[in-house]
Amino acid sequence: MNIVTAEGAGYTIVENASLAARNTFRVAARASMLIDVRRREALAELFDFAALKSNPLLVLGEGSNILFTRDWPGVVLSMATRGIAIIEAEADRARVRVEAGENWNDFVHWSLARGFAGLENLAAIPGTVGAAPMQNIGAYGVEVREFIHRVEAWDRANSQMTNLSNHDCAFAYRDSIFKRTPDRYVVTAVEFDLPRSRTLRLDYAGVREELAALGVDEPRPASVAEAITRIRMRKLPNPQVIGNAGSFFKNPLIATAAADSLRHQYPNAPIWPAAEGVQKVSAAWLVESCGFKGLREGDAGVSSQHALVLVNYGNATGAEIGALAERIRAGVRARFGIELQAEPIIV
Repeated sequence: MNIVTAEGAGYTIVENASLAARNTFRVAARASMLIDVRRREALAELFDFAALKSNPLLVLGEGSNILFTRDWPGVVLSMATRGIAIIEAEADRARVRVEAGENWNDFVHWSLARGFAGLENLAAIPGTVGAAPMQNIGAYGVEVREFIHRVEAWDRANSQMTNLSNHDCAFAYRDSIFKRTPDRYVVTAVEFDLPRSRTLRLDYAGVREELAALGVDEPRPASVAEAITRIRMRKLPNPQVIGNAGSFFKNPLIATAAADSLRHQYPNAPIWPAAEGVQKVSAAWLVESCGFKGLREGDAGVSSQHALVLVNYGNATGAEIGALAERIRAGVRARFGIELQAEPIIV
């Protein structure tokens, strides 16, 4: 059990803290110091502390997108701020401010319950709102960057709060300025532009079929969210039951010429356009084609439900899961000449 060693106005500090309950892989790891921040105003005081100036810092949400292969030698900071507020409202849209510590899926359902559209395809994604822009989370044909107006963050380089516009965030596929410069920003809140109505995106494989199974003839955002939640629960193991961080590998982007060559050799390979001269290949298909789906080595394994999900069956170490990930990457590289990249942050 972690024991509080210091407490201030809006924050709690624990030294030599266990992180086993702070990551959804549920691997054992410790941090020299763990700080939970309940008020964003506390950041100015905290970043004056010598410990934050002289030690490496890791900003952690719910730990649903991280793999600890070792202890963290410095400070782990977790934003535990809460609050959702409509700050501008018009007939057809609204701007909503959400504090970084809010649970992402709870916010999605908050938005649907108030008649907003857009986030339904992103239902059931684990993690906090503050982590969403870092990874530019996406699922079923939608990315969060489509709805972000701006991100409020503590700028460690200038020791002050700043606001980054959607453009400033430099969003890309599962990427952003926050992910590329992890030592600079601590996200404190996100402002979203949410429409009242929007053309539903139902073309991703399985969505229309799930709606039909639910008996939905005229889908609305809430029914799409329910369908996607059911698909995710069926396809992806529940991290509350078995340790995992969801999809471990990104769908790789390859040149169109390479995609054409792969399609010629494997006519059924799932490949689709991504940008001019670039196509996206299903990472799950690559991994499964190499025979890794369902593989288990000790307590580290690949889910039999989904080839992209690495799992901890009980007592696997982060290093063991990381080694399995490297074995998979090497196998895909050897067979297809394609380099897989991990989605989670690997410590």
